[in-house]
Amino acid sequence: MAEYYEYTTLQGDTFDMVALDFYNEESYASVIIQANPAHCKTIIFDAGVTLKIPIIEEKAQETLPPWKR
Repeated sequence: MAEYYEYTTLQGDTFDMVALDFYNEESYASVIIQANPAHCKTIIFDAGVTLKIPIIEEKAQETLPPWKR
């Protein structure tokens, strides 16, 4: 099984937009940047760039209320 998804960018995509789409959290943009070092200086993508999007497992303790951790 692959450890990442492949995503082909649309004109105007940014790392934080892609992170928001995949992870529902813009702060994971750094995870995508680390997985795609050839594009680390790209601010706004052209259409047709293939990016690796790492699959991140959700940690159970993050979703549990404090009294169940």
